[in-house]
Amino acid sequence: MNIYDIAKLANVSIATVSRVVNNSPKVSPKTKEKVLAVMKENEYTPNAFARGLGLGSMKTVGIICPNIDDIYMAKAVSYLERNLHAHGYDCILGCSGFKQEEKVDYVRLLLSKKIDTLILVGSTYAGNGKDESDTDYIREAAEQVSVFMINAKVSGDNIYCTYADDFQATYEVTKAFIRRGKEKILFMYDSESYSARQKMAGYEAALQDAGYPIRGNLKFKTKNDIEYTRDMLLEYNRTLDFDSVLATEDGIAIGAVKYAKIKGLAIPEELAVVGYNNSILAISSDPELTSVDSKLGVMCKKTVERMIDLLEREIQIEKNVCVPCEIVRRCTTDF
Repeated sequence: MNIYDIAKLANVSIATVSRVVNNSPKVSPKTKEKVLAVMKENEYTPNAFARGLGLGSMKTVGIICPNIDDIYMAKAVSYLERNLHAHGYDCILGCSGFKQEEKVDYVRLLLSKKIDTLILVGSTYAGNGKDESDTDYIREAAEQVSVFMINAKVSGDNIYCTYADDFQATYEVTKAFIRRGKEKILFMYDSESYSARQKMAGYEAALQDAGYPIRGNLKFKTKNDIEYTRDMLLEYNRTLDFDSVLATEDGIAIGAVKYAKIKGLAIPEELAVVGYNNSILAISSDPELTSVDSKLGVMCKKTVERMIDLLEREIQIEKNVCVPCEIVRRCTTDF
């Protein structure tokens, strides 16, 4: 029995349980009586963590992302900082990289800074889907502060996730390709992250529902780099036969656009291309790129709003929030 169990049984927030433990005047007598009754009934003995939750706030949030030079990550941090400042919170930023040990070390480092909560940006923090122990460090962190995740989903007490509906987005794009007569849809990705797995699953589900085979040679791993992707497609040109491209990043998709220009393929008639994240690259492309808007700004806003509800208003919040995406149609598709 821990503080999360007591909060659940009493139908209050963990912060409320902690205030009762600390005999805070901010809790109504009725609520205090209810929580104490649940604690007594379950023979709960508060530990140092439970007592510490009710103490004063530093109004500081830790934010960790893999790397700030990525357009998606930079925008996420900008959105978060703006929303946090609006509520009077400062933030400490750490860039962990993608290696497991680096991610663990950065989480521990920010926890040592006496932050009020921790926000992890990016699906890399949800592990590779093969070993749940990859995310044990997040559950351990959540024993000290609430942990919010953006575009990732991890189970555990005191962990709250907001993520894009990537499955539905790629399902809809793939179905749109099929309706326009595309039969050889190349899926291009750069990782096995939570988000990438959801995107691939949507792509595969749409093919299956249409009665199309899932061809392993049409799932092509590359780097999120325009020139690298272009050159890889040119190198494998003789073994790859495709009439459309669905990429998990705008940079990858533009690499396919540049490949088409070199090969003299008409876009979108001979090669249709869709990217992801609706970044500035999409409108910088020639022709302008159709791209899935994963609503990053909405995810960041919802994350901060739920954090405030949890920390300050003591409102029970949803563990997982899924945000619908939008397909922004431009010149590289005709659907």
